[in-house]
Amino acid sequence: MKVLVSGSAGFIGGYVVEELLAQGYSVVGVDNFSKYGKVAKSYDSHPRYRLVEGDCRDTELMSGLLADCEHFIAGAAMIGGISYFHTYAYDLLANNERIIASSCDAAIRAHKEGTLRKVTYLSSSMVFESTPEWPSFEGQEREVPPPLSSYGFQKLAVEYFARAAWDQYQLPYTIVRPFNCVGIGESRALGDEEIMSGNVKLAMSHVVPDLVQKVLKGQDPLHILGTGEQVRHYTYGGDLARGIVTAMSHPAALNDDFNLSTAASTTVLELAETIWRKVKGPGEPLRVVSDDPFEYDVQRRVPATEKARRVLGFEATTSLDEMLDEVIPWIAQAMENGSI
Repeated sequence: MKVLVSGSAGFIGGYVVEELLAQGYSVVGVDNFSKYGKVAKSYDSHPRYRLVEGDCRDTELMSGLLADCEHFIAGAAMIGGISYFHTYAYDLLANNERIIASSCDAAIRAHKEGTLRKVTYLSSSMVFESTPEWPSFEGQEREVPPPLSSYGFQKLAVEYFARAAWDQYQLPYTIVRPFNCVGIGESRALGDEEIMSGNVKLAMSHVVPDLVQKVLKGQDPLHILGTGEQVRHYTYGGDLARGIVTAMSHPAALNDDFNLSTAASTTVLELAETIWRKVKGPGEPLRVVSDDPFEYDVQRRVPATEKARRVLGFEATTSLDEMLDEVIPWIAQAMENGSI
C-alpha cells in the first residue's frame, strides 16, 4: 500500500515516514525544503521510499503523486515556534491556505479518478487556543471562540476543508491534532528571527530545545517566558507518528477527529526543573528569571485523550524523562555542529 506524505522532511513528517516504513508501507514524500533547507534523513535511501522535491501548492504535481496512492497524510505547512506567529503572521495564513486548497483539489481528483481512499489531515492543538475550559475535547473547537493567531485560525480552516470536501465531494477524511511534539531532528529554521533570551539566542522558539540549549550553555539564572505556570502536554514524536498512522489506517477513524497527546500535564517551570536536574545534577539549585511572554503564549493547552484511547486504542506512552534522555544529547551534538 502506497502513502503520500506532504511535508515529509519536516519535524513530525520525519517521524511519520519512519513509522510508515516500519509498518511495511511504500511511501512517497514531497517537500520543498523551505523551512530548513535540504536535510538528510535516515530513510532517504530506503527501497520503499521516494522523495520528490516540490511545492504542495502545485495542484498538478500533487495530482500526479496521488494518482496511484491509497492514502494521503497532509502534513505540509509553514510552521515554526511561537516567534513565527508574529514574524510571519500573514505568510502563515496565506501560504498554508494555498497548500491545503491545492492538496484538497488534488485529493478530490485522485479519489474520483484514482486509488485514493482517504486523506489524514494534520491539524494542531492551536485550534483550541481561545478555549476557556479544559480539557479540550474533540468538537469543542467548533463551540469556543476561534483562535486569535493566524496560525491557529488557519489550522481550524484545515478542519473545515476536510469536512467540506466530504460534504460536497465525499472525500473521506480523518483529522488528527498533535500536542506539543518533542523529539530530535529539528534545527533552526531558515529566516528565523533572532530573539535573545537573557544572554542566549533562542534555538527555535520551542520551549524544550530552547531550555535545553540555555542550560547547556550555562545560563544562570535561567530565563523562561512568562511565569512558568503555563501547562503543556509534551508528547514524543514517535508516539505521535504511531497515532497518526493508526488514525490513517483504522476503519473506526473514518470521517472523525482525534486529539493525539500524552495524558500527562507539565508546567514550563516543572519542565525547566527536570532539564536542569538532568544537565546539572541534583546539587545545584535552579534560579529563574521571567521574561515577557509572547502574545500567543497560550496559558493552558490540555487535551482530552480518552477518545483516541477508546476508538483507536492509542496512548502516548513515552515519559518526559525518556524524551529528555534522547533530546538533551542530541541538542548538545547539534550545538557542537552549529545547526542550533
